[in-house]
Amino acid sequence: MILIDMHVHSTYSDGSYEVGALVRYAKSRRLSLLALTDHDTTAGISSFLMTCKMLGVNGLTGIELAADEGYTLHILGYRFLENDEKFEKHLEQVREGRDDRNAAMCRKLQSLGMDIPIEEVEAIAGGDVVARPHIASLLRKKGYVRNLQEAFDKYIGAGGSAYVERERLSAEDCIEMIRNAGGLPVLAHPMQTRLDEGSLEKLIRRLKDAGLWGLEAVYATHTPEQTFDLMTIAAKNDLYTTAGTDFHGVYSAGVELGMAVSEDFLPWARLGIRI
Repeated sequence: MILIDMHVHSTYSDGSYEVGALVRYAKSRRLSLLALTDHDTTAGISSFLMTCKMLGVNGLTGIELAADEGYTLHILGYRFLENDEKFEKHLEQVREGRDDRNAAMCRKLQSLGMDIPIEEVEAIAGGDVVARPHIASLLRKKGYVRNLQEAFDKYIGAGGSAYVERERLSAEDCIEMIRNAGGLPVLAHPMQTRLDEGSLEKLIRRLKDAGLWGLEAVYATHTPEQTFDLMTIAAKNDLYTTAGTDFHGVYSAGVELGMAVSEDFLPWARLGIRI
């Protein structure tokens, strides 16, 4: 068995570890493969790959995109071309929509009497993507909530008093973007869709027709039964299975970096990796 993690976030999006610290931590954990999958940005990829090479860690380019589906549906992308102009332009448009939403949520919080200016949220983020955990951190820092979960439950999560929806790409658009950049699209944490088995399999068949390459079957919060069911669905639909923790550092309490898989878990050559 080996340890891999194909779903981690850095300070370039909503993780708490800087890229270098993330790679060093993976090295200390003896991971055989690490993929950086920040939300909507490839800004950390160059330094990530450089640090991986320097420390002898197999590094893989990655990204995570949120799809517009009426429920949680995220698409991971792997092994895409770096600095693909069309891909980067699409990502810039996605980030602009995210920025507009963050500013709107801060305005809502201010209308509720809370001192949460977007400028202070951006200072906490420190990277080029501001996300809701950064707003939650400022809410906690200023004493408006006791913890990050309370911030989401009361204010910035779906149904919260300051929640704002944002425009998203369709799942098919996410898949097309990744494939056009030479990448491999994967359905992230399928159980977070909260679909029943039949509806989930119907979704997966639809996404397979659009070019989906794999399913994230091995995931930090999946039960053994859920993992088995997803592997069965993947096999029926001729999809590969991937493994990741969705590691966010301090923002993902109780989640440790790395998932145990067999050495032949994936066709590593398709990912440009030699295990």
